Amino acid sequence: MIFRYNEFANINTLDPAFSRTLQDNSVCNQLFNGLVQLDDKLNILPCIAKDWKISNNGLTYTFNLRNDVYFHKHKLFGKDSTRTVIASDFTYSLNRLKDEKLAAPGSWVLNKVENYKALNDTIFQINLKQPFPAFIGLLTMKYCSVVPKEIVSHYGTEFRSHPIGTGPFKFKRWEENIKLVFRKNEQYFEKDQNGNTLPYLEAVALTFLPDKQSEFLQFAQGNIDYLSGLDASYKDELLTADGRLRDTYKSEVDMKKGPYLNSEYLGFYLESETPEIQSIHIRKAINYGFNRKKMMIYLRNGIGNPATGGFIPIGLPGYSKSIGFSYQPEKAKELINTFKKESGITNPEITLVTSSNYLSFCEFIQRELEKAGLKINVDVMPEATLRSSRSDGKVDMFRSSWVADYMDAENYLSIFTVKISPQKALITFILKTKL
Repeated sequence: MIFRYNEFANINTLDPAFSRTLQDNSVCNQLFNGLVQLDDKLNILPCIAKDWKISNNGLTYTFNLRNDVYFHKHKLFGKDSTRTVIASDFTYSLNRLKDEKLAAPGSWVLNKVENYKALNDTIFQINLKQPFPAFIGLLTMKYCSVVPKEIVSHYGTEFRSHPIGTGPFKFKRWEENIKLVFRKNEQYFEKDQNGNTLPYLEAVALTFLPDKQSEFLQFAQGNIDYLSGLDASYKDELLTADGRLRDTYKSEVDMKKGPYLNSEYLGFYLESETPEIQSIHIRKAINYGFNRKKMMIYLRNGIGNPATGGFIPIGLPGYSKSIGFSYQPEKAKELINTFKKESGITNPEITLVTSSNYLSFCEFIQRELEKAGLKINVDVMPEATLRSSRSDGKVDMFRSSWVADYMDAENYLSIFTVKISPQKALITFILKTKL
């Protein structure tokens, strides 16, 4: 059986050290393993580490490794075309992750680590600089996957397209932006609760249609097996107004809804010379000036939660419904009028940049804020262009999203500390959290 699905955004890499996007993580999850992993309820479970101990002072993590985990077959391994994973492989993988010459985006996960070492082939130990209860969650990230030195050394930067890991599937073929195929790893170490060898599937095949409507048509025609998320182009075809699956699809489609630790937000580039961006009155007015609950009802058929409780999504410890911004259109008008008086700008105007998949949200905000006296121009860019422009500070205001990296509110809160705030300061205002 082949599992087929589409990624509307392209895959950048198959190297876990560089898997910074949702799409990259999704595919690397099929190819690689780390010490620990998450289950479908977000509990931390053993993976290559069969168990672990944490010292009483919270500084030392000692992992006992399985001895039946094999790398995918490759001729560079020699006679047997494979070998078992040992503790020194994790030493190499983490050294590579923090190597400044490699400049891996995931090196930050080791910021709180003092040192690590292989005590023998099956025991790996990590020592922290100070206690950090969320650390074990960081190790579930694909950045911390084990990779084989002999393969990485051979391919260098081309390891991104010649991946060898330990995951349930092994790499078969990649035509960038067209097709990606994985085959079943016959030597995979995990079994189901009945002792059956995993995975059940023979292969996974991905396509890369950038248009969500085309993706839905492929799904409706039976050419792909899975859709993730909800897009304006097909939501009313698939769902009723209150978010239930339409009768037309009930016999063919199995719809599952569950917590998705994702916050949608508006970002402002604070080093912009645009007066409206610099004004706290305008930024607050935008927060007060649109109805998040109405947005979710009409644009997402009630699927999701309006982010009236700050930027920590529902489902993470630390979420509080008592903080955040409520819908206060009159207050938004007052703030905009205050800006007009103080700046002398009688017709304030701002540009909001988004990708096409979120155009409906931005147009909703545009209409709402126009009522309050703020003109918003909506500019649509391809996702990759927007990501690059955002990083370079070339857009004043943009829509983006953040999926939790690990199960702790710290991964949202840490960027607002002085030591971690990015050089090109960004401030974010949450639109919604999704399910």
